[in-house]
Amino acid sequence: MKLIDKIEGYAAELTKIRRDLHAHPELGFEEVRTSGVVADLLQSWGIETHRNIGKTGVVGVIEGNKPGRSIGLRADMDALPIEEQTNLPFSSTNPGVMHACGHDGHTTMLLGAARYLAETRDFAGRVILIFQPAEEGLGGARAMLGDGLFDRFACDEVYGLHNWPGAPQNRVAINPGIAMAGADFFDITLTGRGCHGARPQDGCDPILAGAALVQALQGIVSRNIDPNDPVVVSVTQIHSGSAYNIIPGEAVISGTARMFSDETRTMVRARINEISQGIAAAHGVSVKVDIRDIFTPLVNNEHLSQTFAGMAREIMGEDNVQLGGKPVTGSEDFADMLQAVPGAYFTIGHEGTGALHNAGFTFDDTILPIGSTLLARIAETRTSATQ
Repeated sequence: MKLIDKIEGYAAELTKIRRDLHAHPELGFEEVRTSGVVADLLQSWGIETHRNIGKTGVVGVIEGNKPGRSIGLRADMDALPIEEQTNLPFSSTNPGVMHACGHDGHTTMLLGAARYLAETRDFAGRVILIFQPAEEGLGGARAMLGDGLFDRFACDEVYGLHNWPGAPQNRVAINPGIAMAGADFFDITLTGRGCHGARPQDGCDPILAGAALVQALQGIVSRNIDPNDPVVVSVTQIHSGSAYNIIPGEAVISGTARMFSDETRTMVRARINEISQGIAAAHGVSVKVDIRDIFTPLVNNEHLSQTFAGMAREIMGEDNVQLGGKPVTGSEDFADMLQAVPGAYFTIGHEGTGALHNAGFTFDDTILPIGSTLLARIAETRTSATQ
């Protein structure tokens, strides 16, 4: 690997920053401490800093040494509502909240790149540092865009990254074109009539209807979707009841649907509605279906993905860069930024333990200088690019 010497020299400090952020996780749009740490560090390095964009987002601007293009670099800052079970000495001090997706690492990587770029300023144009809140399904990217992110800080291109546990150590991967799924979240409320558990004939049972609905929704993927069109429909929550001897009056079923095209999204939504209405009618209950567009499919610019892969090979070596692969059914709201500005999103493999969104997830701090180097080199090369 050919990492930037200055950034390698920051490694111990980057690890300290990352572990501090890890110990103090904050949920989406609540990243008050996190955004404060970020903004204070940017200002200490002489970087023009803007706070409270998209509620708790932070934007830094670094001017280069001559005119050129404007390149955006983005990292997410929020944590998840998970009780940490790693027993690390820097485990979460915020009960029920954990950096179980590595956003503390992403934030630290961008901080490392920011410090280096501010110290050297050996690039044309300017670099826009985007520290985004609320990536985990709360619409942080859309909030920043709604606050005029790219109107106020125009970018010619924008880039983001994610750690990838379980992938080969230090393997950088990028998938040109459609790379990640879009996602809807849904809540289906079934309203019946409560009664004594010993006399079900006196009521109208929403739990029985809900059980049938959970099963029926799985038929969307197996019977309505082309087998060559990847779709996931997952029921992830069922809420109903308060006692052993009471049939409740209401049941709420919640979940997510993942897909890679607007056409498929429209069809899946229609089937969720139709099946819910049919099951409700068959069981004599009423139903309300709420489906929300949370994530846009993430589409990497083909040319910029190829260009990034070439640059990454110079840093990581030929064998440590993967170009192409199957799209993943996970989602990422950086997709909304890529709809507004061309760019690309890549991953870095590491040997941390546990899957993403798992209470035992750990982040491998050895990839911090790698992420920082890649982001810095993107800025240095693309600000002066001609194509």
